Amino acid sequence: MARLLVYYAHPGHRASHVNRAMADVARSVEDIAFVDLYQLYPRHNIDIGQEQERLVGADVVLFQFPLFWYSTPSLIKEWEDLVLEHGFAYGAGGDRLVDKTMLLAITAAGPENAYATSGYQHYPLRTFLTPLEQTARLCRMRFSAPYVLFSSLKAPVSGELDSHVQGYGRLLGAIRDNAYDFDAADQMTLVTHETLPVRESANHG
Repeated sequence: MARLLVYYAHPGHRASHVNRAMADVARSVEDIAFVDLYQLYPRHNIDIGQEQERLVGADVVLFQFPLFWYSTPSLIKEWEDLVLEHGFAYGAGGDRLVDKTMLLAITAAGPENAYATSGYQHYPLRTFLTPLEQTARLCRMRFSAPYVLFSSLKAPVSGELDSHVQGYGRLLGAIRDNAYDFDAADQMTLVTHETLPVRESANHG
């Protein structure tokens, strides 16, 4: 089994529909670690040592969050600034995250066609995630294609909510069970509940 660590960050958790449902599913998946950053650190007083221990003990680190102004909620950035220290995550002696995998589970309010050169966001979604991708690369981690839901505010009425949340549970379980095909995901720009690269038989190793 792979050691999966899920970090959830949503400052408006109580008002959320999609991310709250996703978080509930993540909490219910056995044998993974789930951390609600805003619940744990409401004043941003991050326990650096504890967080570094969590990272060392994980094979896959997944950040779940809604896209805020083309980036992460602020607590994730604060977490990165403090936890990913020189000598721990990068730089001389900073090899504790080598060969681990970073994965993002993101909700975006805009429709998929907005995230294109011809759309009103002008850039593909992956362009806005470049700082996180480069952070993973600097730490010598693998950066896997993100699990994404577009038009997230409309999902409860469009019928996409249940499918996306169920897909998220399937994603987490597949990673845990070594059934998620990261090599196939590397060939994809992003992943949805319809395109999850899950192998039929899990390798419980």
